[in-house]
Amino acid sequence: MRPIDAQFHRILDFVTVVGFAIAPSLLGLQGLPATLSYVLAAVHLLLTLLTRFPPAVRGLVPLHAHGLIELLVGIALVIGPFALGWISVSRTFFVAAGVVILAVWALSAYAVRAAHAAA
Repeated sequence: MRPIDAQFHRILDFVTVVGFAIAPSLLGLQGLPATLSYVLAAVHLLLTLLTRFPPAVRGLVPLHAHGLIELLVGIALVIGPFALGWISVSRTFFVAAGVVILAVWALSAYAVRAAHAAA
């Protein structure tokens, strides 16, 4: 059983957007790490707004696809800073963000129950 339902997950998505948007100012990120943080904020906002969260029947992105995208982003955020040779705050922030995204992914219910699908 995954304790984070779709509605709470949606709230966490907006918290994630805010986190990525304020990280450069809050942590002093510059250059590529700052740009990546702003891009991730925008992309995550767009993904969240386009996702079909139950009980809504509108949305271009199915909830399970949203989950798959978050899984891939979480993995990339954990591995990417090491592959790019980042050190210090930049690496710590992106690895931590990746771990949090993976934890939320593991605890979220992405399967839409038949009752919601029929609505």
